[in-house]
Amino acid sequence: MIKLHDLYFKPFISEQEVDAIVQNMVDDIAKDMQDDIPVFVGILNGSFMFVSDFVKKYPKPCEVTFIKLASYEGLKSTEDIHRLIGLTQDLSGRKVVILEDIIDSGKTLEEVHRIFLNEGVDELKIATLFYKPEAYKKDYKLHYVGKEIPDKFIVGYGLDYDGLGRDIPAIYQLKTTQHMTNLVLFGPPGAGKGTQANFLKETYNLIHISTGDVFRFNIKNETALGMLAKSYMDKGELVPDQVTIDMLNAEVEKNADANGFIFDGFPRTNAQAEALDKLMNSKDSQINAMIALEVDDEVLVERLLERGKTSGRKDDADESIIRNRITEYYNKTAILKDYYTAQDKYFGVDGVGSISEITERLNAVIDKL
Repeated sequence: MIKLHDLYFKPFISEQEVDAIVQNMVDDIAKDMQDDIPVFVGILNGSFMFVSDFVKKYPKPCEVTFIKLASYEGLKSTEDIHRLIGLTQDLSGRKVVILEDIIDSGKTLEEVHRIFLNEGVDELKIATLFYKPEAYKKDYKLHYVGKEIPDKFIVGYGLDYDGLGRDIPAIYQLKTTQHMTNLVLFGPPGAGKGTQANFLKETYNLIHISTGDVFRFNIKNETALGMLAKSYMDKGELVPDQVTIDMLNAEVEKNADANGFIFDGFPRTNAQAEALDKLMNSKDSQINAMIALEVDDEVLVERLLERGKTSGRKDDADESIIRNRITEYYNKTAILKDYYTAQDKYFGVDGVGSISEITERLNAVIDKL
């Protein structure tokens, strides 16, 4: 993730992939030009890096010139196209290839055609590194397209956001969800995770998604996913990860405008953590942290036995069952601790003390994210 001015951008197309796209365009155009010496016309400022790499790769003699047009202000393409630098050489009778960094609405392309209308060129072809078919509103033919991309704002490789980002060798895409905070909350049985989740969701205006609650809701209301999950459970089989992810996706979709989410009870394996990362990435977001409440085993046993006196839960009244639950928790979370530590996203918080003291420790971690 990178920050330019006030906005965040996420990786989209790697430097290596950009290089391969340019090479493919060079090969296609060189094949079509055969023995002709073309004039490549770059559209400044955005295409300077593309044109430079293109002509270095081009295997035959060629000429290069530039025109400069302006159509972008911030994140939007304006209606007015300003011609800042026009043609400075005679191109009559020449084969001309326009090298554009990106074509979206086609307004700049319209001005390009206007510029060349009376130049008497033998042939005019349009080559664009990136093309947004969803945004294109014109009928001009695009002869060479490096890569079709969604109608999202991108920076890098000559493309900028208010002057910044042109120097980045890869392509980054605007992160439309700018300030969402998503947490994975973990804690062994008796750590007080449920209590703290309630405080966190109120303090930070987050949506608490408990996997157990989500399963119970879907099964009780006989949703398609609930019935599918129940069919596995009735056979004594594990519910596939994709079914759980689809349920979580539905919960996220219900709260698309949320400030973020607390995921409780999921993930429990590396595969589930990777699936959750993919889900959040599809929402233009990410998991910011895994926060685990850390409590000594003996304190946990004492807490649960005390809770068992009033909770009525059998698994809170038997010490051997309690210790097995705690052991199972550590066996599962040890893998996830490594997974999130590798991303610098694991935060262990001391879960011993008063409720307010533990809340303060959690707040201190989240406030730094």
